[in-house]
Amino acid sequence: MNGTGTAAEDRVFAALANATRREVLRLLRERGPQPVQALADHFDMRRPSLSEHLRVLREAGLVSEQRAGRQRIYRLEAAPLAEVQDWLHPYERFWRERLQGLGDLLDSMPDDQPS
Repeated sequence: MNGTGTAAEDRVFAALANATRREVLRLLRERGPQPVQALADHFDMRRPSLSEHLRVLREAGLVSEQRAGRQRIYRLEAAPLAEVQDWLHPYERFWRERLQGLGDLLDSMPDDQPS
């Protein structure tokens, strides 16, 4: 991710902006590939609504779909998440340095003496 933002990168970030889609990704990460109905059982929404979330995740490249008879099995595709991590890494480093500076400042301050 070079800061200019491509359409693919924008789709990944837009997909991750929704709590339901993040939960779908969590379920797939923790439980492995699952049929739509198994995923739907975790949400209080109609199946067409979940299908829309799965479509967004599929278009962002975050999940893949495989047909097994009448079922559609969804699988996590983590490669786009590595790009997000690469984009976030400088911010993580920024905050780690800031917190280290705060820790150093606090360590240099004299301890309060009990009254």
